[in-house]
Amino acid sequence: MYNDIKKHVHTLLHPTQGNSKWDKIINTFLISLILANLAATILETDPHIYRQHAGFFHAFDAISVAIFSVEYILRVWSVTCEPKHKHWFRGRLKYMFSWEALIDLAAILPFFLYSYTVIDLRSLRLLRLLRLLRIFRLTNYSKSTRMIANIFKSRFNELLLSFVLTLSLIIISACLMYFAEHNAVHEGGEFSTIPKTLWWSVVTLTTTGYGDMVPVTTLGRLLTGIIMLLGVGFFALPAGIITAGFLDEARKHRKHEYIKCPHCGESIDLHEQSGHS
Repeated sequence: MYNDIKKHVHTLLHPTQGNSKWDKIINTFLISLILANLAATILETDPHIYRQHAGFFHAFDAISVAIFSVEYILRVWSVTCEPKHKHWFRGRLKYMFSWEALIDLAAILPFFLYSYTVIDLRSLRLLRLLRLLRIFRLTNYSKSTRMIANIFKSRFNELLLSFVLTLSLIIISACLMYFAEHNAVHEGGEFSTIPKTLWWSVVTLTTTGYGDMVPVTTLGRLLTGIIMLLGVGFFALPAGIITAGFLDEARKHRKHEYIKCPHCGESIDLHEQSGHS
């Protein structure tokens, strides 16, 4: 009886594992509560709105934290239903230090620090912005967000390589532009140091183009054209990697349709056959 209740609670708190009516209700409720908390956090930054509704914001935050705290405790209690966390102590401790549980804890901890700490509250107001971390809890309740998380995990090495290549291009571009433009500072150039030029390199390679730093020499303008063309290609790499990962993940979750061969009677996967064709 005890284990059945714990298993049922674990399934309800992980709606992506079940497909019952109550799973969907809890799924919708928790997602709505998280989004409402994000909206409240954003609105609180407006002093006029906050002063008029300070009592509501505090009460809403307290109720939300109470719900999230109970949920966190129940998650830790019921996590032993999973084979990898089956030990009553080590399993729970391992879960508490997982990324998922740490995000849950970080989402509720600022409330207690802000409300009960003896430190000057003015220095802790920034902690309230940590409630924005609650948006990451959406990965617990949506299969789509879990799929995206799996894509980043499976393509981590490729994305890391892409990041390193892009970072290298930013640094090399900044160094080249500095040496091409630093002598023209007296002519109105802004490339007086490499750290300043790094800002220009990021803005240029991302095709943002604020226009606050503009090359004035012929060599600098020629390099700028080359760097801009390279930036288009390099910054497209992560998008291609993520797209490929999304297609692979979609294939894994695609429902297979089978038909029986009229000659041999064996089952044939229609999706597999269409993929080969």
